[in-house]
Amino acid sequence: MKKLFFVVFLLSGTGLMAQKKQPSESALQRAQKKEERREKINQLIKQEEEGALIFNKQNAFSINLNTDGWGLKFEKGKYKTITSTNLMWLEFGERKHPKEERIPTLSSSGGFILISNYIYGKQNNFYYLNLGFGQQKLIGGKGNKNGIAVSAIYGGGITAGLLKPYYLEVQNQQTGLREEIKYDGTNEALFLDPSAILGKGGLFKGFGEMKFVPGGHAKVALRFDYGRYNELLSAIEVGVNASFYSQKMPIILLNKEKNFFFNAYAAFTFGRRK
Repeated sequence: MKKLFFVVFLLSGTGLMAQKKQPSESALQRAQKKEERREKINQLIKQEEEGALIFNKQNAFSINLNTDGWGLKFEKGKYKTITSTNLMWLEFGERKHPKEERIPTLSSSGGFILISNYIYGKQNNFYYLNLGFGQQKLIGGKGNKNGIAVSAIYGGGITAGLLKPYYLEVQNQQTGLREEIKYDGTNEALFLDPSAILGKGGLFKGFGEMKFVPGGHAKVALRFDYGRYNELLSAIEVGVNASFYSQKMPIILLNKEKNFFFNAYAAFTFGRRK
């Protein structure tokens, strides 16, 4: 009886081990998809080596971190050859002055304590809208399915500088009431008086008074594409921008105004190829 029990136990244990060793259906599906993906990439590389265009166009979005602010960009690309792509982009962002300093404030109104902050001496928020055209040239990484494709990007176009008056909330010395003011050339003493400033104005205050200043821009960059043989575009871009406006741009009072701006940037780019 003991021998029979031992044989049954041994056979059941062997069966369980055999079941554990068998791959699950989901694992088989993942392995199959991985193999199909590998084969597809090999086919794309082969087509490219034979001189064929493997994609026709691309659409991408970028988040730019600039040395003087931030930007959001939409880009369209049309592949002309294996190594050359025509680009068009539209970018919106904000430039900040290097001497901007946020000052915290504490005030009361209607029995409530209000905490705010403002940028001392700021006259205008400086936004920009760039429309540009250029090219992307592949300079490294051709035929490397696991590596990073490196491309040079260059181009330029027109730009719109958008100046939005910066409003402050101040305590009216005569009436004692709170009011929002902008710099108008006659109220510099009040606009720069920290003891009278309660905080910054409303978030959307001044958008209806925005001033347009035309100009032009140019850029050069390197793009590191780590998803080259993939319908999904994933890349990091680093480069420099130069912009020139038709007039000097007033941002911070008591500081020199200029109409030429130069910055460096890093961009995180994601999109899709077709």
